[in-house]
Amino acid sequence: MLEVNNLNTCYDFLHVLWDVSLVINEGEYVCLIGPNGAGKSTVLKSIAGLIEIKSGEIFFKGISIGDKKGDQICRMGISLVSEEMNLFTGMTVMENLSMGAYTIRGKKKKEALMNFVFELFPRLAERRIQLAGTLSGGERKMLAIGRSLMSDPSLLLVDEPSLGLAPRVVDTVFQALEVLNKKGVTIFLVEQNVTKTLQVVDRGYVLERGKIVLEGSRVELSRNEHIRKIYLGV
Repeated sequence: MLEVNNLNTCYDFLHVLWDVSLVINEGEYVCLIGPNGAGKSTVLKSIAGLIEIKSGEIFFKGISIGDKKGDQICRMGISLVSEEMNLFTGMTVMENLSMGAYTIRGKKKKEALMNFVFELFPRLAERRIQLAGTLSGGERKMLAIGRSLMSDPSLLLVDEPSLGLAPRVVDTVFQALEVLNKKGVTIFLVEQNVTKTLQVVDRGYVLERGKIVLEGSRVELSRNEHIRKIYLGV
């Protein structure tokens, strides 16, 4: 579904990603782990078309998307849940969700997506007329994921979903992601909670200093001595 070949990305003069290559197959649940500042979020933003890449190729369902804009990529079926979430804080939960469906034509389709989001996150259904800016941190994260789902993506890019959340809320978010994956949504997850992540994904990549240094199944990564020492504290 997604193929990234020798991706290089820079912020002005700062070279962040160095020849990053990875593959994600349809229906997979794949993670990207690594230390802070390694470039994990930059990988997701490069795929989503939010950052101009310096060189390399990105293919989605066999189509080159490396030179496409973010709105074009969204219409093709890729949606990003950013770490910042970027909610419309002065708008209600329902209004935020509706904004996520701007690429969707057809009232019935939008209603079906809205109902699906409310089934996935019942808390949002309870808060549907509440302003996004008054929600708790966990509720905001749910809304950010829900808004991304309103574009009906086939590939969901999720950046740090557990950041700043209580353990109980983290479990709710991770359970929702598992449900999405079982329903056929391909997920590419960036997450600092490596222990939790390696319990749910199919396989993953390790990014350090802008380069892919390891890859393998969740079992292989969990047993890797470098991962156990640096990321799992074993």
